[in-house]
Amino acid sequence: MADPSTTPPFTRASVLAAHSLIKPYIHETPVLTNTTLDQLASTPRTPEELKGTEWEATERPANPKIRFWFKCENFQRIGAFKARGAFHAVERLKKTEGLEGLRKGGVVTHSSGNHAQALSLAARENGIPAYIVMPTISPPPKIAATKGYGANITFSGSTSTEREAVTQEVIEKTGARLVPPYDHPDIILGQGTAALELQSQVAASLSTSGNTNRRLNAVITPCGGGGLLSGTALACSDLDPSSGGPILVFGAEPSFSGADDGRRGYYSGQRIESVSSLTIADGLRTPLGAYPWSIIYERKLVAGMYSVGEEEIKKALRLVYERMKVVVEPSAVVGLAVALFNEEFRSMVEREGGEEGWDLGVVFSGGNVELAALGRLFGEE
Repeated sequence: MADPSTTPPFTRASVLAAHSLIKPYIHETPVLTNTTLDQLASTPRTPEELKGTEWEATERPANPKIRFWFKCENFQRIGAFKARGAFHAVERLKKTEGLEGLRKGGVVTHSSGNHAQALSLAARENGIPAYIVMPTISPPPKIAATKGYGANITFSGSTSTEREAVTQEVIEKTGARLVPPYDHPDIILGQGTAALELQSQVAASLSTSGNTNRRLNAVITPCGGGGLLSGTALACSDLDPSSGGPILVFGAEPSFSGADDGRRGYYSGQRIESVSSLTIADGLRTPLGAYPWSIIYERKLVAGMYSVGEEEIKKALRLVYERMKVVVEPSAVVGLAVALFNEEFRSMVEREGGEEGWDLGVVFSGGNVELAALGRLFGEE
């Protein structure tokens, strides 16, 4: 990677600059709305629905008013937001290392999923060799997709120690530059560009419809390694007061088997550096990185972290398939699940939004789901 000491500062202006760099390579993904989901989110949950949850004894279920704006990164190139960070990282390396040097040594990363495909695509479009270390347990469709982008794949064990060891061997053999999946400034700034687009798209839509008294109040994104969440927080920081006020940013995680490391670290004040979870939201099984932590917690640019269980994620996923007719992966709907089912979050929105309620941006992070796995997931119900 480019030396972190040479990268732009963690500011909204740097996210804007990143967007200018990668615009020729990415899609401006659509923003969708859905009246049915708005109504569900804006209706108090019944005692029967709360039965068996941690809010079962709640005397008065939350009654927020929520209007969703879904930023559909499932329609991004390679099917996920990861293309933004990968293209930005490569563009930055081209500036600091020179394209010819990169073409000689190449780039390398270890990933079993979306980042592997994103870096492979960014490298291919610049004539740069891509070396991808993938665990042997990686889903066959993701292996095939990564190969399809022209990457050289080396297989490794599934633990981070095993993957990093094989990656180091590739670096020593090829001289390739490492492009990590989330824990680097260039990646974070690239990921934040989705929130920039969301802001302008919502503002334009509200203006066109005559709702000039409304604005985007908050954004919630999934959080795994934290690149998307921290980039979103930067994109929503330092806003011009004339825009109507701050845009709050929230993180969403699965609670299954400790996958909510970001939430637990956020409220304890200590970053958790390892995660071992087989949550169905497989893109969120990684621990929060050091650079994202510095933005999310140390600078307090994220207003809160929330989590939901596996059943809530499955319910949200089914709703998106049945009501919105779009293909997303389980990781992508964790933010929606929080807004629909987490009473703590819903009570906060009711309190802060009042009678007017909130216009809430939800980032659908990706749509790379194996159809056979999806069938098994819903077949278990």
